[in-house]
Amino acid sequence: MPDPVVRPGSEEEWEALMHQLRQQPKVQPRPFFYARVRARLTTPRPWLPGWGRVPAYLALLGLLMLAVSGDDALLPPAAAAGHYPSQAPQFLPH
Repeated sequence: MPDPVVRPGSEEEWEALMHQLRQQPKVQPRPFFYARVRARLTTPRPWLPGWGRVPAYLALLGLLMLAVSGDDALLPPAAAAGHYPSQAPQFLPH
């Protein structure tokens, strides 16, 4: 693996950049920031979202789950491949 190319003066540029960063004032959070964070973390959150507390939405969700998770017991069984010879592909030798 080749050695990285070091530009002349790059060390001085790096030191100047670090000096500029040290000179900038430290940013402080807004007043009462931590109090708001603590209040949000300690408030109990409901285990259901807002729409889930409406009975009509829950009934709709239940019906949708029943419709999607059916076991297809009411459908007729699938036809075997050779059951309908007119629809099955026929390969005849030439």
